[in-house]
Amino acid sequence: MKVIIVGVGKLGYRLAETLVNVDIDVTLLDQNEKVLEGINNYLDVLTVCANGIEIEALKEINIKSYDLLVATTNSDESNALICTLAKKLGCKKTIARIRNPEYTKQVEFIKLELGIDHIINPDLATSNEIARYLLKSYNFYSEDFAKGKVAIVDFSINHIPELIGKKIMEQNILENLLIISIFREGNLIIPHGNTELKEDDIINVIGSQEAINKLSERFNFISPRSKIKKVMILGGGNIAFYLAQKLKHSHVDVSIIEQDMERCTYLSEKLTDALIIQGDGTDINILEEEGLNSMDAFIGATGFDEQNLLMSLIAKRAGVKKTIAKVSRSNYVKIIDNLGVDISLNPINIAISSILKFIRGGKVVSVSLLLGGEAEVIEMIALKNSKIIGKPLYQMGLPKGIIIGAIVHAGKVLIPNGNTIISPNDRLIIFCLSSDVPKLEEFTNPMKGGLFR
Repeated sequence: MKVIIVGVGKLGYRLAETLVNVDIDVTLLDQNEKVLEGINNYLDVLTVCANGIEIEALKEINIKSYDLLVATTNSDESNALICTLAKKLGCKKTIARIRNPEYTKQVEFIKLELGIDHIINPDLATSNEIARYLLKSYNFYSEDFAKGKVAIVDFSINHIPELIGKKIMEQNILENLLIISIFREGNLIIPHGNTELKEDDIINVIGSQEAINKLSERFNFISPRSKIKKVMILGGGNIAFYLAQKLKHSHVDVSIIEQDMERCTYLSEKLTDALIIQGDGTDINILEEEGLNSMDAFIGATGFDEQNLLMSLIAKRAGVKKTIAKVSRSNYVKIIDNLGVDISLNPINIAISSILKFIRGGKVVSVSLLLGGEAEVIEMIALKNSKIIGKPLYQMGLPKGIIIGAIVHAGKVLIPNGNTIISPNDRLIIFCLSSDVPKLEEFTNPMKGGLFR
């Protein structure tokens, strides 16, 4: 598969890195020659210095030979135009990043009229994830699969002291749940039955929504939804805009602190139900004056990761129940769990998950990047004619490091074992390290003799 990415910012670079790791041929096109020179030292990609809007430049790189173009420049309008031109010149599929709230209600029209196959809006998707976390009853973050029937949650083992020092095969607390990974001292571990659980471990657990609910109730992971009434957002960008709109429908009072006066004016006009405060959100005095200690949740959503983490930590120490930091750098995941911030969300990883789902298509229902992109969870449907049908798991030859964490059969969630047999149309929730994705691709790809053919 050949993919060209136009615009090499944070998303463009991270997407290229992800695709190269699964053996996809990647071309990066950007007008900044210095940026491209630096990339050649780190990624095995073809780089082209050109303007993606110029038809001659697209013809020169033989755009019709590409299977997919992804436009991730800083301009929504440029991204849409680049996709349209590429499609007209023969590129098979196109994806555009479009973030402006003014275009949100026109997405389907834009796709249809301009011939764009898929549109991603990382800011909108991130705000949806934040709202989902704030409005649900859990005190931890969860990823949902199989239309909400299956969830993956992560939490510190310190919340369940009875597990510390026990081997996974010995514990009987996580009933109908499976530990799929352990984050320990900055390292990600794929556990087995003899793996001993240690203090400060962060564990990822998969199971049915019902089993997760029981775990939450037993260990007091639940907080009454009614308590989320007041939310403070640091940074008045698009994430704050979308989030304030969404929370309004749940009757949540929203305060947004933004330094830029022009942006404050815009937000005040568009978000009449929100309180817009012009000021430096890193000034603790301002936060306190605006009632930080009376807030139920705090979201750090500026363009600076360090600022988001620091102020979320300060909010937590001021007594705010739920704190969220927007973090774009994946390498920060190794320190976040030790800081005390409840969750961090990476808009780039959320966007890449959407792109990967589009690329894999067909049998793939959803893709999620976990742990700063170090691991993937893929939801797939077992096709009627695939070779896995009617076989117990132990006979499949599942590659090492690939875990089928849950199976949804006839509407019921199963935590599989070696004797579990897969039926047509079963939904499989598969977990693996990002470094093992090529193994998973080979295992499932019909073109490579995989079991899903």
